[in-house]
Amino acid sequence: METTPSSRIQSFAAAIPSSTSPSSSIFGLKRATRVPLTPRKFLPAKLSCHPKSRVNALMGSEDDRISSSSGPRATTISPVEEDSPLQALQYGSLSFTASKGTKDPNENDATVSIIVVGTSGDLAKKKIFPALFALFYEDCLPEVRKISSFFIRKSYAILGSGFSSLSSIYFVPGRSSDIFPCVFQHFTVYGYARSKMTDAEFRNMVSETLTCRIDKRVNCVEKIDQFLTRCFYHSGQYDSMQSFVELDKKMKHHEDGRFSNRLFYLSIPPNIFIDAVRCASMSASSGNGWTRVIVEKPFGRDSELSAALTKSLKLYLEEDQIFRIDHYLGKELVENLSVLRFSNLIFEPLWSRQYIRNVQMIFSEDFGTEGRGGYFDNYGIIRDIMQNHLLQILALFAMETPVSLDAEDIRNEKVKVLRSMRPLTLDDVVIGQYKSHTKGGMSFPAYTDDKTVPKGSLTPTFAAAALFIDNSRWDGVPFLMKAGKALHNKKAEIRVQFRHVPGNLYNRNLGTDLDRATNELVIRVQPDEAIYLKINNKVPGLGMRLDRSKLNLHYAARYSKEIPDAYERLLLDAIGGERRLFIRSDELDAAWTLFTPLLKELEEKKITPECYPYGSRGPVGAHYLAARYNVRWGDLGADQ
Repeated sequence: METTPSSRIQSFAAAIPSSTSPSSSIFGLKRATRVPLTPRKFLPAKLSCHPKSRVNALMGSEDDRISSSSGPRATTISPVEEDSPLQALQYGSLSFTASKGTKDPNENDATVSIIVVGTSGDLAKKKIFPALFALFYEDCLPEVRKISSFFIRKSYAILGSGFSSLSSIYFVPGRSSDIFPCVFQHFTVYGYARSKMTDAEFRNMVSETLTCRIDKRVNCVEKIDQFLTRCFYHSGQYDSMQSFVELDKKMKHHEDGRFSNRLFYLSIPPNIFIDAVRCASMSASSGNGWTRVIVEKPFGRDSELSAALTKSLKLYLEEDQIFRIDHYLGKELVENLSVLRFSNLIFEPLWSRQYIRNVQMIFSEDFGTEGRGGYFDNYGIIRDIMQNHLLQILALFAMETPVSLDAEDIRNEKVKVLRSMRPLTLDDVVIGQYKSHTKGGMSFPAYTDDKTVPKGSLTPTFAAAALFIDNSRWDGVPFLMKAGKALHNKKAEIRVQFRHVPGNLYNRNLGTDLDRATNELVIRVQPDEAIYLKINNKVPGLGMRLDRSKLNLHYAARYSKEIPDAYERLLLDAIGGERRLFIRSDELDAAWTLFTPLLKELEEKKITPECYPYGSRGPVGAHYLAARYNVRWGDLGADQ
């Protein structure tokens, strides 16, 4: 039975001391700010009052649900032990605890179990286990201490009822400036796959994938050994309910009566997603905490299959339990995109069609399919890169200012951008496929030379597209995407080319090629992360000679700390319940709506891709596509 917001408020209002009434003055505030909460299905055990961003990070989001067979429970409010009631009120350190029917845990009673389903695959070995160890190495998983109180600029009166358990807030020493703290003192990692393997064999496999931070190698071997003691393996079929029942028993043994929170990472092919989710949901969900599932792309092949996948997932999971991961959203420079725009006054006024001539999203790899052709041939470069990675970056770049940094506010704005875009047609796209090439005495194979690729395949390994957003901010501005394999370099970047200076006094000094003289903002996502702005500048001397220079923020030179891998940030967000960098179902629907008509037309008409040599800059047609909109690809300039 779920309670209404008004009934929850009335239930809490009776329990709140008079000193916390809305008319109380706390730090000069005449009225406490209410954090709206809806009933939640899976939540941990205890909560200390904290700013809303941390509430959402620790509890999941406002979309989490609680199910209770006995209906809503009465909830009491008590100060945290370390503070007097007055201090607790002043510093916002009140804690909410279920009054009956629930064990009142101490700070060691919350645990998280991370289950990597498909543990023998490349993704788990190359990304997931190294990322989990990196979080452990940075003290983001174990050995954290609890904050009893901390100063907040606004007081939050959290009103609601029906909570069977809430999460404690924990703090890693030396990381007080983080957006949200690390959360759990106890964690366990489980590998799950069909392969037969002992715990010792599993730990040996995992250990071969682990490395320590370049800038922090103290106690590396000791840390690895500590991490491996928390790793266990369970062999089973992905569609076997009994196998997941046995996994559940193993997890309960290690959880040892604590409030259990479980994160399943589906590192498996999409055709077995539903079987694994069904078994995990019905046989291995947490009984008293949250259960979340990370789903890797691809999320279908088109609108119809994506909708069917979402519908099937929602038979066993709520939307707020599904974390659709796009690792590009976890890249440092992608996350910095909104900071660059919304926290610097010089950029936001320029972020429109009035000053921006075009925007380019460029992704290139200097290698081919390398034996992964069987998977890649079923999807192609458009589904693999453009429909998700590049489109997500475009939505973040072009969105309006969100109401707040809350996950739902940001994702709402992204959806508005996607729904404002024109569906792609054949005229908007150029596709290509790399062919064999010999350079410097070395021979490079063609795409169809890969033994895992069907002979005569027409799957594109390169695509360039022109997209348009039909709204008042971006009307008429071409957003050009380019993605390809077996190109001349490896790179991912955003290039913003500004308009020419009207009536420029220095045209004679700049020469006839005005495109070379235009201002350009470049955000290099990878490798060698950087943000730089190209400007025109006078060369020192008696004459008037102009030069093009860069105002360069080079991350390696500016910051000594190693940049975390994207999977580290996304795994930590999933554990904390922060959904800002994960894809919502309506985002996914809007993205597929843009690309599905084009993909169907390419396949139905069997459009032959233009060939380009392995290691080249791509097919010539991409240059004609850009020229149609009076644009020159920025990555082909002299500075490249």
